[in-house]
Amino acid sequence: MKRLSLFIALCLFLNGCSSMKPEDFAKAEPKFDLFDYFEGNTQAWGIFEDRFGNLKRQFHVDITGTIEGDQLTLDERFDYADGEKDQRIWTITQKGEGRYEGLAADIVGKAIGTSAGNALNWSYDMDLKVGESNYRVHFNDWMFLQQGNVMINRARVSKWGFDVGEVSLFFRKPANAS
Repeated sequence: MKRLSLFIALCLFLNGCSSMKPEDFAKAEPKFDLFDYFEGNTQAWGIFEDRFGNLKRQFHVDITGTIEGDQLTLDERFDYADGEKDQRIWTITQKGEGRYEGLAADIVGKAIGTSAGNALNWSYDMDLKVGESNYRVHFNDWMFLQQGNVMINRARVSKWGFDVGEVSLFFRKPANAS
């Protein structure tokens, strides 16, 4: 029993030891502006891998972003390779230089975002629907803007401090977008 407790404590400690912070990317280019990037139409392609690296889902997302004052609304329409469709509508509020809060129907509380340079880190809890069940999971989401209006997004998904999987997304703005 002692060994199991020690193993669990070690896993929790190692899982919480990421030292990466948005400030580490303050000088990285191109500079990422969340509202500017997502205004208008954006597309994304993604995969979900379980904690063992097994590909579990593939999907495409059409995103429409509208700005009113200090709020960005993202209407995300998901098409999964297995035929399932889903929609999430985010309301994101700018809370100051490089700080954001986000709300959506399946997000528990508020998503907290911090950006610097070409990076944005989101942290939030979500009630994730899997089949007929819902599971509360935590997302640690990192977005990195690249040249050519491409953004790479990696999100670690955990439950009770243990990794359950990873989402990888690639966003692209249409060539005629600003």
